[in-house]
Amino acid sequence: MAALVAAMLLLWFRQKIPNINQIYQLSVVALGVVVGFPVFSSWAMQYVPASHGGVVLGILPLATAVVGVLIGNERPSYSFWLVSVLGSCLVILYALIQGTGGIHMADIALLGAILSAAIGYAFGARLSKDIGGWQVICWALVLSFPFILIPAIIYAPETLSGMPVEGYASFLYLALVSQLFGFFVWYKGLAMGGIARVSQAQLLQPFITLFVSALFLGEVIDIETMVFVFLVVSSVWLGKRMPIREKA
Repeated sequence: MAALVAAMLLLWFRQKIPNINQIYQLSVVALGVVVGFPVFSSWAMQYVPASHGGVVLGILPLATAVVGVLIGNERPSYSFWLVSVLGSCLVILYALIQGTGGIHMADIALLGAILSAAIGYAFGARLSKDIGGWQVICWALVLSFPFILIPAIIYAPETLSGMPVEGYASFLYLALVSQLFGFFVWYKGLAMGGIARVSQAQLLQPFITLFVSALFLGEVIDIETMVFVFLVVSSVWLGKRMPIREKA
């Protein structure tokens, strides 16, 4: 669904077909955020509690910053790396304290998800400066469409009549927001503010999820969570103020 909507947007706005070099980079983006991260993380969540996925969110900002430095022109200061590592450790520690149960074999899949997303984010952000943020994810989805269509047909349920309304709503959100429109602003932000610096905002994601869960699902947020929220927000605030230079 995301790929079909992406194709319609590209046609509607008459976007120019990317060149060979851009197609190569788009292929990397597609492998990372359209195939790699969703497949690896979904597989892992079949075997470990959802809270264990906090490990992914804890390491992903740091991994994205590292990949951004390797492929881009940014040179974060030692103080930035220190704050970034501290923030990542805080999120991982919180996930472990909240009952993730230690290390599991599924963590191998989670590691694959981390690497996939970090590479997809960094390449997408760099390419956004050339063709635009929303165009990057749209072209990546279109390129991946022939490959994801086959498994989608093979594993499609025999009937959709028994699916609850919540199931349809979840599917639409994942297809149109998580896989498509959310990337419009994400890639734009990475391109504008720098991959290393903006990627640290991901440290807030697990806690934003908790607050949304409390708002819509009535879940209780304890004092321990509030303390970690304060510490992580502080690390993001400090990270945004650490110097990042351009490579010569």
